[in-house]
Parts: sequence; structure tokens; C-alpha cells
Amino acid sequence: MRTREAYEAIELENLAPYAALSRTSRGRRYDEHEDPVRTAFQRDRDRVIHSAAFRRLEYKTQVFVNHEGDYYRTRLTHTLEGTQIARSIARALRVNEELAEAVSLAHDLGHTPFGHSGERALDDLMRDHGGFEHNVQSLRIVEVLEERYTGFPGLNLSWEVRDGIAKHSKRPDHPTIAQYDSSVSPCLEATIADMADEIAYNNHDIDDGITSGMLTFEQLAGVRLWRDAYAAVVERERKLEPHLVLYQVIRCIINWQVMDLIRATEENLRRLGVQSLDDVRATKEHVVTFGADMAELNAELKRFLKANLYDHHRVMRMSAKAQRFLRELFQAYCSDSRQLPPAVQRRMETEGLERAVADHIAGMTDRSALDEYKKLFDPYERV
Repeated sequence: MRTREAYEAIELENLAPYAALSRTSRGRRYDEHEDPVRTAFQRDRDRVIHSAAFRRLEYKTQVFVNHEGDYYRTRLTHTLEGTQIARSIARALRVNEELAEAVSLAHDLGHTPFGHSGERALDDLMRDHGGFEHNVQSLRIVEVLEERYTGFPGLNLSWEVRDGIAKHSKRPDHPTIAQYDSSVSPCLEATIADMADEIAYNNHDIDDGITSGMLTFEQLAGVRLWRDAYAAVVERERKLEPHLVLYQVIRCIINWQVMDLIRATEENLRRLGVQSLDDVRATKEHVVTFGADMAELNAELKRFLKANLYDHHRVMRMSAKAQRFLRELFQAYCSDSRQLPPAVQRRMETEGLERAVADHIAGMTDRSALDEYKKLFDPYERV
């Protein structure tokens, strides 16, 4: 049997000196016995996968609302794609794969139904009550809201995973985030998870955009990264069906971006003289980056997707509709909290009405939010 100590010894022998090691983790908020066969970060990964919040990602919007089609990415499939990319990068850089994986799997747990549209709606509704941001909510889920264990609230994840989630937030002054010192840089594994997330969503949004008919090959020809990858694929594979061209071009772009990120990060590590995890945390520069050329190509792709997909009139109509659903749910619950499930009413005693309602709505899937809307507002719907 390979024990936890054996895995920790393998990490010590094989990982780079600036990697985060399981054996030197800053530990958990609540003391627990170590697992006999899993490292701290392997255990964190498993706890995230077994959480209710992770399962709910299957029916939460990435760009397209869940009921629009079974093919489109959901938060769950996006998370899995990003996690696979993060592990590949972490392995190549000889840092801790399990830590990168755990952060990747956990980073979107706090997303609302209907994607960023739902997040904007809740943030607006919670303006006078602390606001709402999905990264803050992800941390709140793993620290407080998940109820699976008898000795503590949340998942009691290791400090490194929680810090990785916190450093993903754009609200460092938020009380939930402020306990993780924003002046100290995150470990490489957390930054890898962040960059892998971006690589994943940029590329699968191209795929979903083409599939939906909102994007075309002709439009994408104006984007240099796509154009170069398309030329490389057509040169290599001259007789491909259009759908195979799409997959091969996206595959090519992901490979180029991953390889560029690895090379640029290795150069950054050498240039900055990073020799330890303490060096990583002390640096004020971003260490895990694209090279300058790829960074510009990626920025151009993001601008294209914003203008042609995320701001497409069909997406905007869908977003406006989703925000109306959530606003009306929020207002109905706040006007009469007796409509809330008993567990949520109990949480109001410690969290306050608005935060308990926001937690409840954020935990819904697209489908359950739509069902709840019908139950509250359709006179013919069973309650």
C-alpha cells in the first residue's frame, strides 16, 4: 500500500523547489487527523468533488442557459476542461498537480444560476448588504455553507486551496477575502489554475459560439490567433470536414497557449531568481504569464469574443431575462421570508435576511431557479 507519507516523499523528490508541498501545508482551520493514504491536497480535491455545490455546476450557465441545448458548456464541463489544462501546466512546471487541481475544481463553486448575468443581478441587489461576487461566494461555500461534516462547517480545506480561491477575487477588501493577505502573492499552483481557466473559456466559447451560429469562420478570420491556427491546420490536414476543422483549430490554439505559458513562466522564474515558495509569495510580478506576443494575441481574441459573442443580442436578451428572474425571486423572498425553506430561515438568524436569501439563490441551478419562479408567480403551477 502506498501511504500518504510515500506520496509526500515523492513530492519532495520530484517537485521543483518553488512548488507547494503537501507536507508543509499551513493546515486546516479545524484540526483533523491526517488521511492514511491521501495527501492534504488530494483530500481537498476529493472533498470538492463530493460537495453539493460541485454537483450543481452541471446545471449552471457558462454562456448559454442550460435549457438551450445539451451540447453547450455548463459550469461543470468548463471547470473540468480548465482543471485538465491546469494539471498539464503544473506537471510541466514541476509544481503540485493536486493543489492546482483542487483550486481549479473549487474556483467556480460560488457562481450563480445564469452565469455572470445572475452574478451582476445579485451584486446589485446586495449593494447595501456587502455585495456579491462569485469568488467570495466560492470561499464562503467551502468555509461555511457546505454541510457535510459533524466537526466543522464547510469543507475545512487546506489553507493553500482557500488562499488560491481568495486570490482569484477582485475584491481584496471584502471581509471574507481580507483574512488572506492580498500583499502576499499566491502560490504558482493557484495562478496556474487562474490562467488555465482563461485558456479554457476563451477556446470553448469559440466552439459554443460557432455551434450556436452566433460566430462564423469568416468573422474569426479577423482574429490573428485563429487565423494562424486555421492556416496551420489546413496546411497539415487538407481534407477535413468543417466540424473537424473547428475542433482541430481550437486544439491547436490551446496547445500553442499552453506551451507559450510554460515557456514564458520558466523564463519569468529564471529572470526573477525564484528558488523557493517564499520567493514566489514575495514577488510582486505575475510569474505565470503568456509571453508578450501571445498575451497580445489572447487580448485580441478576448476583445473579439466580447464584441461578437458576449454582447450578441441573443446573449443580451437571455441575460436580461435571467436578471429579471433573479430580481423577482430575491424581492419575493425578502418581502415574505416565510416562503423560504426552513433551513434558510434558520440561517437568517445568524446571517441576516438578505445574505441568507442571496446564498439560497446563488446555490440554485438554472433549472431550479426557473422552477421556483414558476411556483412563486404562475397561479397554475403546483407549489
